[in-house]
Amino acid sequence: MPSETTAENRIRAYYDALRGGEPLYPFFAEDDEIVKYGITEKLTGYDEIEAGLRAQTATTDDWTVESDALVVTERGDHAWFADDVRMAWRDVESGREYDFESRWSGTLERRSRDDDPTWRFVGMHVSAVPESPLAE
Repeated sequence: MPSETTAENRIRAYYDALRGGEPLYPFFAEDDEIVKYGITEKLTGYDEIEAGLRAQTATTDDWTVESDALVVTERGDHAWFADDVRMAWRDVESGREYDFESRWSGTLERRSRDDDPTWRFVGMHVSAVPESPLAE
């Protein structure tokens, strides 16, 4: 996974990886104190985030991720973002299809892994818009 030069590029690369069924956990900092809130779960620490995202990748496919309002601010080695995202996917175990609007926000920090400085998520929050099926 190549380094992205801006936090915005890193976020867009995450969306691309989600669409493509690629591993998502490498986008997160290897830290016990990071948190990822999803629509239905809270994952704390890199190990839990890695396991949760591996399971998500293994049990879902046919992803659509449409970013509608991405805003990103960078200050030195830190950045934060917010976005409105249409997400759709299929649960491969049940065959059920999901399609809804969501809100994303998070924080990134430029960190090195194997001498490769790149932006890593240190916090992420994804929530369903109230009219969405998963918000009920």
